[in-house]
Amino acid sequence: MTPQTLVDIDTRCTSHMHTDVVVLGSGIAGLYTALLISERHRVVLVAKNTLSESNTRYAQGGIAAVFAADDSPLWHRNDTIEAGAGLCDARAVDVLVNEGPDAVRALIRLGTVFDTAHDGAYDLTREGAHSHRRILHAHGDATGAEIVRSLTEAVLRTPRITVWEHHFCIDVRTEHDTCVGAIIERPDGTRVAVHSQATVLCTGGCGQLYRHTTNPNIATGDGLAIAYRAGAALRDMEFVQFHPTVLTHPNAPRFLISEAVRGEGAFLRNGSGDRFVTHPLGELAPRDVVARAIVSEMQRTKSSCVYLDMTHEKAEVIRARFPSIYAQCLRVGLDMATDWIPVSPAAHYMMGGVRTNLHGETDVRRLFACGEVASTGVHGANRLASNSLSEAIVFGRRIAERIASLPPMRHRAEAAHSPSRCAPEPGHTMAMRVSLQKTMVRHVGLVRHGAGLARAQEELASLMNIGQAAHREEIELANLCTVASLVIAAARAREESRGAHYRQDFPATDHASWRRHLVHVRDSALMKEVSS
Repeated sequence: MTPQTLVDIDTRCTSHMHTDVVVLGSGIAGLYTALLISERHRVVLVAKNTLSESNTRYAQGGIAAVFAADDSPLWHRNDTIEAGAGLCDARAVDVLVNEGPDAVRALIRLGTVFDTAHDGAYDLTREGAHSHRRILHAHGDATGAEIVRSLTEAVLRTPRITVWEHHFCIDVRTEHDTCVGAIIERPDGTRVAVHSQATVLCTGGCGQLYRHTTNPNIATGDGLAIAYRAGAALRDMEFVQFHPTVLTHPNAPRFLISEAVRGEGAFLRNGSGDRFVTHPLGELAPRDVVARAIVSEMQRTKSSCVYLDMTHEKAEVIRARFPSIYAQCLRVGLDMATDWIPVSPAAHYMMGGVRTNLHGETDVRRLFACGEVASTGVHGANRLASNSLSEAIVFGRRIAERIASLPPMRHRAEAAHSPSRCAPEPGHTMAMRVSLQKTMVRHVGLVRHGAGLARAQEELASLMNIGQAAHREEIELANLCTVASLVIAAARAREESRGAHYRQDFPATDHASWRRHLVHVRDSALMKEVSS
């Protein structure tokens, strides 16, 4: 089952330029990887918005790595694999848990300041499905912002990195199954063909597939769609993680309430004050378990939310540990120390992505992927909390090392091929995006059913029209539609429930038939890949 949404478009450019490496994206993956690559190469770092705007900036809870004396990489490994519901690549997990601490120390050397306790040791917290306290955090609940601050400052003082803010990647350029650069649209609408020895996708996820998401507006699945058009394999696209606790208030936009709040003892209650999560780990069960428990309780009580209760904790402790969340709640008249906080799930993270090996290489030579856009095998069917930031720096370092070993490549400026694009009819792009989001929420959300998925595919087809996507908004919509078609196809094919993918018509987990990955490659049938 391959989405039939590809047509040719005009990707002519007004100019050409050469660099050693192009890094697309400015979250933790893009910033950190660019810094390491720049030790040997010239880098053009392309930011879709400002250098500081990315999913990373909004990360609250922290970064997972073994720092405590009573913890070990083996326990971190076991927790990751348990959360991944049978689909983690054990080799990739081993890389993460063993190389993670050194990678975090490298962040610290670059200027990231994590919170410490009175004795000077790092103030580690615990989050859902972690057996030990191993989450480092900064400024209480502003970990992502602190990491972005330190890495951005390091990037701006690095002469080998050229930063292009408010630039948009149209496509990568390929020649004989090799990536030879990218087509970038400047803020004035002109386009430049950037020729490079290597290209690294660090473009983040696709939260804008859904009406309610923790992701910023720029998270339109661009890198996923670009890689698919270029011929790279995409894997595990049915596994979209919904964060269980997002502020749900009529006077405020959706705002993430960190899992660390539950890690520090908050309870989930219904409107009657009853706790309802029955898992042995309670509110610290894996995210998919907690999110579905919330949705089930909302349906049972016919309510629009449930409540997060931390009123048993001292006010000064809450304010010190969660200053950003506390302040955001106060803006809508809620005091975490005295009020229950209304929450519900929202789209948060794509576990699947562009399939890579342990060095970040995709199926297209010299095209790499890192961070949320990549499927390294670490997350399986359900990401363990705070592993995403660790994954980005661990595999970013491996990508930099692999690029350093590449032999030089000669460029032929006019010979490169620009892949086809999925393109909607021009005009009315925002209305079409909202229609897509409504379809995804109704039929491809936390709870799915075969009939609803079939309906989603029909509704998506009605949005797609043969034509050319000329403007950024149209291209973003085209990218979202491409990614949506892959998510729907994989969700229809996986006739079981596993991790973040729950089918009402197939509620059981079927290890005998479905302990395997679903892989999309352009112009090929959907493939099943045995899990390691």
